[in-house]
Amino acid sequence: MKSNLYGKKVLITGADGFIGSHLTERLVREGCHVRAFVYYNSFNSWGWIDTLPAETKVQIDVVAGDIRDPNGVRTAMRGIDVVFHLAALIAIPFSYHSPDSYVETNVKGTLNVLQAARDTRCERILIASTSEVYGTAQFIPITEKHPRQPQSPYSASKIAADCLAESFFRSFDLPVTVVRPFNTYGPRQSARAVIPTIITQLLQGSKEIKLGDMRPTRDMVFVSDTVEAFLAIAKTSTLVGEDVNIATGLEVSVGDLARMLCAQIDSSAVVLQDQERLRPSKSEVFRLLGDPTKLIHHTGWACKTGIEGGLAETVSWFSEPTNLSRYKSNLYNL
Repeated sequence: MKSNLYGKKVLITGADGFIGSHLTERLVREGCHVRAFVYYNSFNSWGWIDTLPAETKVQIDVVAGDIRDPNGVRTAMRGIDVVFHLAALIAIPFSYHSPDSYVETNVKGTLNVLQAARDTRCERILIASTSEVYGTAQFIPITEKHPRQPQSPYSASKIAADCLAESFFRSFDLPVTVVRPFNTYGPRQSARAVIPTIITQLLQGSKEIKLGDMRPTRDMVFVSDTVEAFLAIAKTSTLVGEDVNIATGLEVSVGDLARMLCAQIDSSAVVLQDQERLRPSKSEVFRLLGDPTKLIHHTGWACKTGIEGGLAETVSWFSEPTNLSRYKSNLYNL
């Protein structure tokens, strides 16, 4: 059964981030009453929300807080009908350095959202997961039945968060869905991801593009397609208590991504492997190729942006001097 999000009071945690800011913008256009939960800081920065058009920002109720703080989360969720929980620490290399912070943010933060949703009797809760919970594919395409393999502290924390969400559905009948995007890319993505890493080095004039292992393959989903999938999932009741992939069913290697982007921006550049950027051998996820059948069956979602068009749109956004100036391509971003 389908429901309408128009007029609903929605909360997006992690609204200041990459996918969260795009989702916030889209929910405003959907006609929702949008509350954006952003990370509190002394600079009064709202992250990417600050860059949205003035006519969009004026329609957003921005609440600053910390997802690790149960009181702040509970306060932000008062009166909310639907919550999209995207707040998380997501950089894999930094999770080797600071695993405690990933448990506090990704596990405890998700518990805070689930507890608050239970207390406030929220109608619908979408918990953002990650394809990294699957680890290197044991079979392809990867369905929701694939075993979970914690190959990094980051993926372990997300597996734990997913399990908490499932337990709250089974224990308390909480109307939760675990949404599992594969590799989302597009405008506003941070430099800890491979596509912005390549683009920013090329646009800032580097002739030697430094990357980690170039053999792994990924299922790349353009951010607008990921956002449309979140909306489609929120509108259907048949996925309550389920987990669901957002994927294209296609894969591309890191090396091929680099070659495609060099061809678009600077064909004279060469791509080099940087030892500092390599994951530990048993931690590298070598193949992620998702199966979107469940999502398509329940929602009718379709991926509308192919890799060539998505990369071109991403390059165009990064090519704007104001956007590019936000990135430090000379630094390895953990």
